[in-house]
Amino acid sequence: MKNTISERIADFLKNYPPFNAMEPKQLEQLALEVTIIHKETNTVVFSQNESPHSHFYVVNKGAVSLSKAGSSQILDICDEGDVFGLRPLLANESYKLEAKAYEETILYAIPISDFKPLALENKRIGNFLIESFASNTGNPYSIKHRGKLYGESGDSNQYSSDKILDLQPIKYSTDLITCKKGTKIKTVADKMTKHNISCILVMKDELPVGIITDKDLRKKVATGLFPITATAKSIMTSPLITYPKGLTLAQSQMAMMKSDISHLVLTEDGTSDTKAVGILSKHDIMVAVGNNPAVLLRAIKRATKYKRLRNIRHGIMNLLRGYLEQNIPLGLVAKIISELNDASTKQVIKIALSKMETEPPVPFTWLSMGSQGRGEQLLNTDQDNAIIFADVPKEQLEGTQNYFLTLGERISKGLNTIGFEYCPADMMASNPAWCHSLSEWKKVTRHWIHNPGPDEILLSSIFFDYNVTFGEKSLADELSQDIFDSVQGYPQFFTHLASGALQNPSPSGFFRDFLVEQDGEHKDFFDLKLRVLMPIIDAARVLILSHSIKSINNTAERYEKLAELEPNNKELYLACSYASKALLKFRTRQGLLHNDSGRFIALDKLNKEEKIKLKRTFKTVKEIQSLLEIRFQVKNLLR
Repeated sequence: MKNTISERIADFLKNYPPFNAMEPKQLEQLALEVTIIHKETNTVVFSQNESPHSHFYVVNKGAVSLSKAGSSQILDICDEGDVFGLRPLLANESYKLEAKAYEETILYAIPISDFKPLALENKRIGNFLIESFASNTGNPYSIKHRGKLYGESGDSNQYSSDKILDLQPIKYSTDLITCKKGTKIKTVADKMTKHNISCILVMKDELPVGIITDKDLRKKVATGLFPITATAKSIMTSPLITYPKGLTLAQSQMAMMKSDISHLVLTEDGTSDTKAVGILSKHDIMVAVGNNPAVLLRAIKRATKYKRLRNIRHGIMNLLRGYLEQNIPLGLVAKIISELNDASTKQVIKIALSKMETEPPVPFTWLSMGSQGRGEQLLNTDQDNAIIFADVPKEQLEGTQNYFLTLGERISKGLNTIGFEYCPADMMASNPAWCHSLSEWKKVTRHWIHNPGPDEILLSSIFFDYNVTFGEKSLADELSQDIFDSVQGYPQFFTHLASGALQNPSPSGFFRDFLVEQDGEHKDFFDLKLRVLMPIIDAARVLILSHSIKSINNTAERYEKLAELEPNNKELYLACSYASKALLKFRTRQGLLHNDSGRFIALDKLNKEEKIKLKRTFKTVKEIQSLLEIRFQVKNLLR
C-alpha cells in the first residue's frame, strides 16, 4: 500500500531547494522519515541557546519568526518552503535565535541523519547549503562556514587562468542525426541537407558503427566512385574513432590532429560499445577557439573599425556565458572580462585618435569610471568616463579643451557603436563637466569635498571609482593624491559620503517581501542595483577611503582589504565581499537571460532558490549600513 502522506510530503518538497536537486527516489525515501509538526500562533519551535534538535525544519504552511530571545524585533520570517534550524546541526552549535510560530503553522521536520548522506553525495545540495545557510544565522556568508560542509574542505583554487584559457570543456552537438548501414546514399544526402548538417552517424543495434561526412560525399560519390543508389555502408568511415564526453578544448584539438579527422564521435564511456551522446566538429572547435580570451584580445588589438570591435564583443559575451555555465569563480571571470573591456575601450580610443585632424596638443588620460572603473562591468552597461589633460597657459585652455571634447565625443560614439550605452546622466568625457585640465579637476574635486551637497556626493562617488584605461597615468596619480590630501584635511566629508551611501531604499519590507518599484517604466520590478548592489558598493568606497587606500577600486577586493585592516569586523567584511560577487553574478545571469543590463528583476520569473539566495544578501546590506551609521555618526549630521 502506498504511503499517501509521504507522497504528499515529497510532492511539496520537490518544489523547493535544496530538495529540488534530489533524485525522485531519494526524495521519496527521505519523505518517509519526515515528521509533521503543528504549531499554534506564538508557540516556540526552538529557543535561543538550546542544543540543536536531531532534525531541521521546512515550513509547509504558515510562517515562523526568528528573533533574539527577549527582543520584540523580528529579524527574519520564514514562510512556505523556507528551511530553518539547519546551521546549528552543521556547525554543531546551539541555536543563535529563537524560532516561534508567527501564525498557525505546519512544519516538516527533516532528520539530519537521513539528509546528511544525500547532501554529501549531491554537489548541488552542497552548493546551496554553502551559499545560503538556514535562516537562523546573522550572517549567511560566514567565513567560518564558507567553502566547507560537515568538515569537508573545498578547493578554492581549482581553477586557474591556464585552465580557463586551454582546458575549458567544449560544447558539442547532442542532436544526432542517424541512418542505417543499408540506407541509400541519396537518402543520406537528402537527410543531411534537410537538417543542414555536415555529418551523419551510421547505426547498428542503436550503437554507432560508422560516420559519413560532406567530405565522403565529395570524394566518393561526386567523383563517381560510388553511385547514389549505393548504401551508406559502402562510403562510411569505419571503425569509428570515439572519445568520452567532457573533452576539453585542448584534448579535442589534439584528437583531430592526431587522427586527421574533422569530426569526433562522443560516446558514454569513450568506446564504440556504448551509445553515442554527441558529435564534435572542427567548426565547434573554431567557435571555442574564437571565444578564447587570448584570441579575443589579439582580435581586439588588430581591429581598425568599430563594427569589427562590436562583432568581437559578441564573442566576449559568449565567453562570459560559458564561464557562468562552468561556475568558474566570479572574481577570476571579472578580471578576464574587465581586461577585455579595457582593451576594447583602448582600441576605440586609438581608432578615434587616428581620425582626428591633428595629434593631441598635450598629454591626456582617459578615465573609465563606475562599474568599469571598479572592474565589475561584465555586461554592456552604460558609459561613465572622463578626460584629464595636462595644464596649458590660460589663453590656450579653451582651444585645448575643445580638442579633447571633440575627441571625447568621438570615443563615446565609438563605445556606443560597440555596445556600451550612453550615460543617461551624461557623465561622459564628451560633456565639458567631465573634461578638464589637471588643475581644473583639482578645483572641481576640492569643491565636491568641501561642499558636499547631494549632487556633489553623487558626483564624487562616481569619480572615486576610476581606472586609467589610456594615456598618462601620472596625471591621474597626481589628481588622486590631491583628492586624498583634501579628504584628510576635511574628515567631515566621510560623514557626508556615508550619509549618501545610506540613501538607497531598503530591499525588503517588514515581512521579507521584496520592495518593488511603485510606478514608472519598471513598475512592479525589483531594482537590484539601487536596492542591494549600490549599498554594498557605496559602503566599501567610504570605508576604504577612510583608511586612505587609493589603489583598490574593486568592491570585493576593497572588503577583503578592510578585513585585513579591521580584524574585529573581518567576518562582516568577508560576508560583504562574498555578497558583492554573488549579486554581480546574479545580475549578470539575469542580464544575459533577458538581454539587458540585469538591473530590474521580474520577481515572478525567479524560482524559489533564486529568491532565497537574493534575500540572504539583504541581511548583509543591513549590517554594513548599520556599521556606517554608527562609525560616521550619520544621525548627528541629520540633526
